[in-house]
Amino acid sequence: MADCAWLAHTVPVIRLGTPADLPAADSVYRRASLSNEGDRDRLLAHPEHLILGPEGLAEGRTYVAEEDGTVVGFATWARTGDIIELEDLFVDPDWRRRGIAAALVIRIVDVLRARGVRCLEVTANPHAQEFYSVMGFIDCGTAETEFVTAPRKRLSFR
Repeated sequence: MADCAWLAHTVPVIRLGTPADLPAADSVYRRASLSNEGDRDRLLAHPEHLILGPEGLAEGRTYVAEEDGTVVGFATWARTGDIIELEDLFVDPDWRRRGIAAALVIRIVDVLRARGVRCLEVTANPHAQEFYSVMGFIDCGTAETEFVTAPRKRLSFR
């Protein structure tokens, strides 16, 4: 993973989310999802995809980025069989390009590493290819989503 020591001085508080964070995280999820012009029309045609489920927050698998008491981003991990997946990674469009997504991934990697996990995978949004490459994820295949064929990425760590 890239050297990201500078993040400690540039990002909001990263903390474990709670069920009480669901409305704020859902708002970030919707705003971030609709900010990608290429996805907007498909998502608006399927509004069920614009609702964040409560499971990650309820099960203690979601970390939120908070600035002055406001949730500005979040990331959730999940276990799918033998694979640990970065299930969600969303930053409010007004807060992008400040290192928040990187800080969220780093926190999840630290948590997973402490649990003995050695690898994190993601079905990457095609808009996020550069981000995942900078973070050290490498290609490991493709996945069919409801809307597109998306690249699969893997980050190995010790």
